Amino acid sequence: MPEPEVPDEYLEGYARILADVAATGRRLTRDELDARRLLGRGAAEAGFQLRALVGLHLTATRTAWPSTASADATSTDRVLAAVEQAVDAFAEGFERAQRLTVRREEAARREFIDDLLYGRSDLGRLAERATRFGLRLSRAHAVAVATGPEAYTETDSVPRTVEAALLARFGGRKILITTKDGRLVCIAPGSQPDVLRYFAKQSHAATDGGRVAVGRPHHGPGGVVHSYDEALEALDFGERMDLDEPVLYAADLLVYPVLTRDRQAMADLVRSQLGPLQRARGGAGPLLETLTVYFDAGCVAAETARRLSLSVRALTYRLERIHQLTGADPSDPMHRYTLQTAVIGARLLDWPAKEV
Repeated sequence: MPEPEVPDEYLEGYARILADVAATGRRLTRDELDARRLLGRGAAEAGFQLRALVGLHLTATRTAWPSTASADATSTDRVLAAVEQAVDAFAEGFERAQRLTVRREEAARREFIDDLLYGRSDLGRLAERATRFGLRLSRAHAVAVATGPEAYTETDSVPRTVEAALLARFGGRKILITTKDGRLVCIAPGSQPDVLRYFAKQSHAATDGGRVAVGRPHHGPGGVVHSYDEALEALDFGERMDLDEPVLYAADLLVYPVLTRDRQAMADLVRSQLGPLQRARGGAGPLLETLTVYFDAGCVAAETARRLSLSVRALTYRLERIHQLTGADPSDPMHRYTLQTAVIGARLLDWPAKEV
């Protein structure tokens, strides 16, 4: 698309100034400089390009030159100095207006992101504002959240690196990349999981091994905040459960919100099933770790012993001790589910470090 023609109104008084300078040798007055700045501001607000505006001034200078400057070198220097002053003031006004516009855009973007991720504002109005930032909230969206060793803002190198990588690969997609509460956030259409997978890969690398969580796709303006909350919850569960996976998917962790929905019931289960382990020599910690690794190893004794650096005989003794104290046999399928649920609850509630 060709750039729009710049109207002559942004040259108002310019030829007269050059003529006066050529005749008197004076410099531009403060009022003249302020007028040039005001014209630059107006040109920026109108959306014209600074390159085109500078070109317009140079063209006007060539046109006015024969009538404003003699062949005298001193007069030529005065006119060129006036051109420099006028263009510099014009550009200063232009750049000030641009910086103000950028700040306003950044503030509007941040306000929109806060409203979007906190579920504030009227949903219909939120959907209208979203189109300005490339999102169509009538469709399903999913949110990925990445954490690292430090808190990030949008101006930091890590978010910019991740954003550049995604835009280079998915430039035509409707994607919003931002930061919130020190974390990296990516919002993408729910029908494009490859975007969030790539975001997870880039974020994990850029944050030196940070963890990423991906919420499930949800429809409508409220769907983004729902998916965002799921991603945050997945990060929380990953930390509390000490999960090893660098990328967590909320869809794979749905059992944990179910288990923690009734905290009192879970606490009762932990106390009743695992409380007796506190009577063991050394407390409940070693036996609880044995159960945790046993269940993580698929209840395979040899693999559990290897992970715990124990002999199979020593592991068998621990399992028998657990059976004696709790009355539940970890190797019995009838008891296993209750014990494993209690172990998960203990990890979620940080028991026995904290009383439940």
